[in-house]
Amino acid sequence: MIITQTPFRMSFFGGGTDFPGFYKEHGGAVISTTFDKYCYVNVRHLPRFFDYSTELSYSRIERVTDVEAIEHPAIREAMKYLDMQEIRLTYEADLPARSGLGTSSSFAVGMLNAFYALKGKYADKRKLADDAIYLERVLCKESGGVQDQIAASFGGLNRINFNADGYEVNPVIISPERKAQLNRNLMLFFTGFSRFSSDIQKTTQKDMADKERQLLEMLSLVDEAEKVLTTKTDLNEFGRLLDYTWKLKRGISSGISTDSIDGLYAKGIEAGALGGKLLGAGGGGFLLFYVEEDKREAVAKAMEDLLYVPFQFENSGTRVIHYTAEMYEKR
Repeated sequence: MIITQTPFRMSFFGGGTDFPGFYKEHGGAVISTTFDKYCYVNVRHLPRFFDYSTELSYSRIERVTDVEAIEHPAIREAMKYLDMQEIRLTYEADLPARSGLGTSSSFAVGMLNAFYALKGKYADKRKLADDAIYLERVLCKESGGVQDQIAASFGGLNRINFNADGYEVNPVIISPERKAQLNRNLMLFFTGFSRFSSDIQKTTQKDMADKERQLLEMLSLVDEAEKVLTTKTDLNEFGRLLDYTWKLKRGISSGISTDSIDGLYAKGIEAGALGGKLLGAGGGGFLLFYVEEDKREAVAKAMEDLLYVPFQFENSGTRVIHYTAEMYEKR
């Protein structure tokens, strides 16, 4: 039996520049972090006592005798890709799917990590990220960028650079005290709205050709934000840059925000938040605010109709938290 634990991510700057159509021509970069909310994938070989050979438990239960009959596209394609047979897979998560935190990519990374471990094979973090990108973007033909899979695999607060040759992951060098202060100044709220990221991404991808100027400016903000974090610049500038990059992102596609989201964001700013953004592709999910300590209570009151989700940054990325080897002979 294998159990993997894979964190969710929040992306601060550069979202949209991780689309291959953009970064292969202009380069791209994001600053993101993983935090202590996880998805768990439990995989074992299914005992041969049933009239089905594969059992899957996620938001629903599937029991099939043929891998091709699996309805969940990522599980089906991953099982075919790695030749997985006769398994029982269970998925659990600390936060809901389709909420802007890269949940589907964290699941893909965690599932691949579990599959490799069940086969007795080691896959490093880059291998898992690359395979998850291939699974979602090629095998499942889902629209989107490639930052989520990388963040979930590597973990930590990173600047991820993209170019025509691939990507590199560079940890943001920041003192523990400054990093803790940043963590304290961020407040996360669930709006209750969920949507399929790939649907938003399809629209966004079409709009990107006309929004090159905004994306180039969003890319330049990655440098500015990294400078704020790694120098003695007032940390509150990070919050103001979040506000600026959110307004730029809203201009890329009509699907990124809604009147309800705009209203909630305005309430947070009026209550004292210096900046913030809707996490993920847009359309709903989690609102993140940067709030000075003496304004936290006022912002919490302004958002009292939403679920507040406290969190801590994490550095581990995906990992196997339980490993029991199994003897298995293919039929």
